[in-house]
Amino acid sequence: MKTALTLSGSIRKGSHNRKLQAHMGRQLDAAGVAVTALDLGDFDLPIFNEDLEADNVPAAAVRLAALWRSHDIIFIATPEYNGGQPPLLVNAITWISRQKPSPFRHAIFGIGGVSSGKYGTIWSLSHLRESLTKVGALVVPTLLGIGPAEEAFDVNGDFIEPAIIRKVEQMVHELTHFSRG
Repeated sequence: MKTALTLSGSIRKGSHNRKLQAHMGRQLDAAGVAVTALDLGDFDLPIFNEDLEADNVPAAAVRLAALWRSHDIIFIATPEYNGGQPPLLVNAITWISRQKPSPFRHAIFGIGGVSSGKYGTIWSLSHLRESLTKVGALVVPTLLGIGPAEEAFDVNGDFIEPAIIRKVEQMVHELTHFSRG
């Protein structure tokens, strides 16, 4: 059985990206994948500083890297902050990227985001795809850029728009059928 980690670059209560994380977890579970939902708020990571690295790598960075290495699929839901990635996610990925062996060379990655605007975190997702690719991640082609957030979900946390439902189905297919060879 394939395994997946889901996480959100937002830890805010009521976050639309946490809703996306939960929705993707349910869809992956329905596809026969064992899903583990992570909350980045549970991992105490100081702001990355190379001076800390030599003698004091945070235990949370080591734990996160081990989790990433042990799963077949990683789905990241992210908000967009000023056209880029949120600091929480940037910091987590930076700490994880410094762990050896690389935590990015096993899993297949999917990325998506929800925002209040019409373009649904597209800028953030393009930055995230570029960052992940540079550290060796294989990111599936489908992007889930969803917005406006207030019109995206029904009361059960499922998507309303047929085009988004199809994109989610496509991403689940890609995540479950792509391989690192």
